[in-house]
Amino acid sequence: MGRKRTKSGKIRLAEVAELAGVSPITASRFFRNPEALSVAKRTRVESAAQELGYVPNLAARALASQRTEVIGVLIPSLTNNVFSDVLRGIYDAFESSPYSIQLSNTRYSILQEEKLLRIFLAQKPAGLIVTGIDQTTESRAMLEAADCPIVQIMEIGPNPVDMMIGFSHYDAARAAIAHLFAQGHRKIGFVGARMDPRVQRRLDGYVAAMKDAGLFDQRLIVTTATPTSVTLGGALFADLLARESGIDSVFCANDDLALGVLFECRRREIAVPEQIAIVGFNDLEFMASSVPTLTSVRTNRYEMGSAAAAMLIEAIEGKRPEEPVLDLGFTVIERQSSQMQRAAASPRAPEWAPAVQNDSVTNDP
Repeated sequence: MGRKRTKSGKIRLAEVAELAGVSPITASRFFRNPEALSVAKRTRVESAAQELGYVPNLAARALASQRTEVIGVLIPSLTNNVFSDVLRGIYDAFESSPYSIQLSNTRYSILQEEKLLRIFLAQKPAGLIVTGIDQTTESRAMLEAADCPIVQIMEIGPNPVDMMIGFSHYDAARAAIAHLFAQGHRKIGFVGARMDPRVQRRLDGYVAAMKDAGLFDQRLIVTTATPTSVTLGGALFADLLARESGIDSVFCANDDLALGVLFECRRREIAVPEQIAIVGFNDLEFMASSVPTLTSVRTNRYEMGSAAAAMLIEAIEGKRPEEPVLDLGFTVIERQSSQMQRAAASPRAPEWAPAVQNDSVTNDP
């Protein structure tokens, strides 16, 4: 005799409990918090659910508990390696938790982010992880009114919605320029693409560093709103060379652009670092494998995702951090592309520039 079905044909939790030989309350507890059950009961309930094809009704659970066990994660790109590292940290941290991740791509659009936030919040998430600090007024209002913990990631600022983890893109850019100053470079170009708010803050840090040293020249800056790529890096560098001669180094807003600059130098037979020094941003894996190896600002992306998830889990459980803003800092990783090769003595770096210690400049909060 077949098991009874609801009119919709869906398997009920009571059927799972009956097959597993446990009470409906115990079966329900398994789907809320499996660690609360013994290994034997967990195994029986899980096997019964799989045999029957049971899928928990998250919407009904949300109505009963006023929230789901879903964590909403909003990031601006699914193809950018920077965010794949962040997501790896998030997923690894949530793997042993009772929470599941619902991922959405804002595509660098604050209006798309606003739309997605409305959808997420209507589903009563247990928590949210949101990229950046530049939400629209409406998005900010929704986040502030949300009945769940929220972590903003990728940077830090003075006014977190709830919790925040990242680093200062402005300070990181200044440290990169200080490194080039310490190597004797003075005519430093800037190459940037897409120009989202975080890239804009890197540009602001570059401008401030050059102005502090009395070396700022608008002609040394080449940017575009076009999405970044290695090919684009070479094209922007070619524009920079056509615009201004005598450039001795280039700070690139990300590593893809830096690799493109290196390839363009190869095409033009410009020696790196003897004639042009190159510094990138993010320190993706290929920076240490290129020839020559490429200097870059290392950002702690995996740790950022992992720590954001840990902060969120603790906040959901009522253990809020004493400090809502966590600065993970950054490190300027010096490699061959910016190491001084010239025999002449280097000009003195400006007083504000941090000292180079060993092979890197580190900002540890």
